[in-house]
Amino acid sequence: MKNHSITVVGLGYVGLPLAALFASKYSVTGFDINGTRVNELQSGLDITLEVDEEILRSVLKNSNNEEVGLFCSNNPEDIKNSNIFIITVPTPVDKNNRPVLTPLIKASETVGKVLKKGDIVIYESTVYPGATEEDCVPILEKYSGLVFNKDFSVGYSPERINPGDKHHTVEKILKVTSGSNPEAATIIDSLYKEVITAGTHLAPSIKVAEAAKVIENSQRDINIAFVNELAKIFNLMDIDTGEVLEAAATKWNFLPFKPGLVGGHCIGVDPYYLAQKAQELGYHPEIILSGRRINDSMGEYVASEAIKQMIGNDLKVKDSKILVLGITFKENCPDVRNTKVIDVIHHLNSYRTNVTVVDPWASPEEVMHEYGIATRTTLPEEKFDAVILAVAHNQFLDLDMGAITNPNSVVYDVKSILEKGKAKRL
Repeated sequence: MKNHSITVVGLGYVGLPLAALFASKYSVTGFDINGTRVNELQSGLDITLEVDEEILRSVLKNSNNEEVGLFCSNNPEDIKNSNIFIITVPTPVDKNNRPVLTPLIKASETVGKVLKKGDIVIYESTVYPGATEEDCVPILEKYSGLVFNKDFSVGYSPERINPGDKHHTVEKILKVTSGSNPEAATIIDSLYKEVITAGTHLAPSIKVAEAAKVIENSQRDINIAFVNELAKIFNLMDIDTGEVLEAAATKWNFLPFKPGLVGGHCIGVDPYYLAQKAQELGYHPEIILSGRRINDSMGEYVASEAIKQMIGNDLKVKDSKILVLGITFKENCPDVRNTKVIDVIHHLNSYRTNVTVVDPWASPEEVMHEYGIATRTTLPEEKFDAVILAVAHNQFLDLDMGAITNPNSVVYDVKSILEKGKAKRL
């Protein structure tokens, strides 16, 4: 095991923490096509804030050699000597919610060009069951000229990264592993056991591991959709959903889910991968897609409820000033990928309101690039007709709402973190 040289392809929220972890015991090359990202990492800067600067600097090495440590590069030549390749690139959906495997295919091409006999390729990106062996392996064979399970092996170990969570870090989350043959499965499982202190679970096949990943987040998605639907119903009944959930949670087996906006690169995406595969096989997954429809509708619902509150307070909607607090997909995290707050903003704009977005965690440049809207990192010195607390960043927990609102302004608390009675809650 100590002779392995590892390449991690994709240095984002998943790849970088994994690469840094392996680099504490192995020679690791972190590969990413983004040259700017590579240069930042080599200087010890991680803009995702997933790896502590001190930890990152402690594992970095200045050259691509066989010594233990991490060297980051965007040059494919630097990964030629590795014998373990771990692919951690994004697997998003398109505007029609169809899986996009392009990054995965491109990464497989890159690895295929340097693949040698005896090498192992491990995929961590979320996919539908069968994608590793049916979509990725043929690419590896094509570009390497090698034969699968004779010259090289593959494995699948689904990522379980929780962005922004400094308690459940990668090494503290039990890892599911799998391999395309018994020997590869044993090597892959042993490799992860070297660094994952929480332990591993060796799945009997790659397809089982792939399926386990998509149902983990599909299950959460469906449960959140259920409480989102409850929130809509209880709102019509003028019942506080939070109080209902608090009362129900006194039963020992009640699941403590809360309503909200469901975005990000996992819960808001993974169900579509499972649904796509099911539909290809002629089965229409009703519960999975129903849950997705409910959760995808919540941005519009939040915006319309805030507007109704404004009308109820005799506030003019057109040209009104509305402050949206937070645009990242979750609290205390700079990740804006697939954030559902953008749906709230778009629907508020449809009422011809003037929306100001403040998020101390999000990069204004990244938000502008992804969504074409301007954001701020600090509060402006003015008062607003409505404030929508969309993301529960720590910086918002003790915010003085009186300083940014008028007596009849609307405060809509999507995350139910403000004191009861001081805001309308989802």
